Amino acid sequence: MRYHQETKHHFFRYARSLGYMDWANQPDPFRRYEGSPLIPLPLLKPDAAPLSPLYEDLYRPGAIASNPVTVASLSRFFEYSLAISAWKQAGEVRWALRTNPSSGNLHPTEGYLLIDKIPVLLPFPGLYHYTAKEHALELRAELPKESFTSLLQGFPPNAFLVGFTSVNWRETWKYGERAFRYCQHDVGHAIGSARIAAQTLGWRMLLLNGLADDTVAALLGVDRPEDFEGVEREHPDCLAIVWPADTALAKPSGAGGGPMARYPQAAGFAGNVSARPADLATGRTISLPLSLAPDAVRELTQHIWHGKANRLSRDDPVQWEILNQVEVASWKRTIERRVVELNHDSPSMKTLINPSTNAPGIYPGQPRAGQVIRQRRSALAFDGNTSISVGSFFTMLARVMPRVDRDLCMRPIPWDVLPWEPAIHLALFVHRVDGLAPGLYMLVRNPAKVGSLRQAMHQQFAWTSPPGCPEDLPLFLLEEGDARSVAAKVSCGQDIAGDSAFSLGMIAEFESSLRRHGPWFYRRLFWETGVIGQVLYLEAEATGVRATGIGCFFDDPVHQVMGFNDAMFQSLYHFTTGGHVEDTRLTTLPPYGLDH
Repeated sequence: MRYHQETKHHFFRYARSLGYMDWANQPDPFRRYEGSPLIPLPLLKPDAAPLSPLYEDLYRPGAIASNPVTVASLSRFFEYSLAISAWKQAGEVRWALRTNPSSGNLHPTEGYLLIDKIPVLLPFPGLYHYTAKEHALELRAELPKESFTSLLQGFPPNAFLVGFTSVNWRETWKYGERAFRYCQHDVGHAIGSARIAAQTLGWRMLLLNGLADDTVAALLGVDRPEDFEGVEREHPDCLAIVWPADTALAKPSGAGGGPMARYPQAAGFAGNVSARPADLATGRTISLPLSLAPDAVRELTQHIWHGKANRLSRDDPVQWEILNQVEVASWKRTIERRVVELNHDSPSMKTLINPSTNAPGIYPGQPRAGQVIRQRRSALAFDGNTSISVGSFFTMLARVMPRVDRDLCMRPIPWDVLPWEPAIHLALFVHRVDGLAPGLYMLVRNPAKVGSLRQAMHQQFAWTSPPGCPEDLPLFLLEEGDARSVAAKVSCGQDIAGDSAFSLGMIAEFESSLRRHGPWFYRRLFWETGVIGQVLYLEAEATGVRATGIGCFFDDPVHQVMGFNDAMFQSLYHFTTGGHVEDTRLTTLPPYGLDH
């Protein structure tokens, strides 16, 4: 909480940073492990198998067939989650854009894969690092078959693990003390990007939130000082399990290393979990542990390792004491032996809007998911004129709702990846939505929290449902009026927040979440904002507009606009959507020499 307070931007001062761009020491955005075997993934054309589904089919239950885990499907998975999507060039300067967004295009997030052997590609189980520049896998460790099987005991057949770490220095180089925040919502973007990529292949994904950070570090090899001697370290973030949706769960025996536990239904999963290890795969539900067996983890880390991490900057990273302190303070030391019960069927999107509005073809041109993912960009400027329809607006907001589908007892994607109750709500500055009055609105992503939010905010707010709003969408008009100026002002004076169709602040249940879960949950709050941002990025592209995340905002002035006067609620991330203005000075080049 002290870190969060001290890294706030204020009208009278910004959070501490160098105050200038040390271009000579800019970190390399591509990590490599020198000496590791490099295994190229095939570069697939859009019309090659596996084909992309329609974008809207991501949210239609049963619309996407489950692909087997093959060299081609793994290539698609990484293409849609972490790969280069385009190169930009201005004069002699050239830089890469990626399918996963990043603050300032700095890309602190690194991706890893723990997987069994794959015919034609991977001859044995192993830990691999994904290299975006080459679209390839680097072998970090060879894993005995028996050890890998033991590690994934209790998970579905053909399951594999995806891991994320952060090179915090990449953000610190530019943003100083506030950088830890940006690294964490970049992790959230990566989680959302990977979950949506998995859905294009008919795969499921679940964050293993019960793991301790020491376990994540050990499994991903980022706790090995001999592999990072004299170079920039990586901070372990998370591991997630991924599996084809149509595979049945093998009956576990002691999976997760502990007794089964009841997981709250409010978290969006299917009811109760009882201690019946021999009967977990019956009916429509499967049960998965949120951690890994400790004995299997220890065995898996005692094997041959390959490669040494490359140096990213010419000089040593600039040290900020408070960044070291918050890394220690938010380190997750606890292990939760919980098991969650999931519906075995494909998740669905609860229809929150009028059926005629949600009919096939709600997105212009019915784009394919791969097209939307590859064309996603962060807008640099908006035209101040483009509006969106109220139907499109309601659809965008429906997509960020983690409401449990009562028919399937499941959250919609990508919200089924996060095994905790939603803790982020949206304060919206609506400027140009046809059929909706401009003003200040609130989307309460957990309807049970309407009362606590209303009590914490300005008492004069109306809290009325806007005309035409779907009954199941907890959107409230707080105050009508022209919010363009205040939206720009609190977003560090950036016109992009006022020239858009709408902008928003992501409001976290802050102090109560930290006290309920522990200080490690600070990072999870940012991860949830990143997943929200990823959904909104793709929704904007599919609708024919563009979006961008905003990490620079004046924290307490935002709270004053809303009426928050303590740490119970805090704004963590801003976002804005509208009609973008192309920068004609820039040239766009295809990734990997492929013209998509």
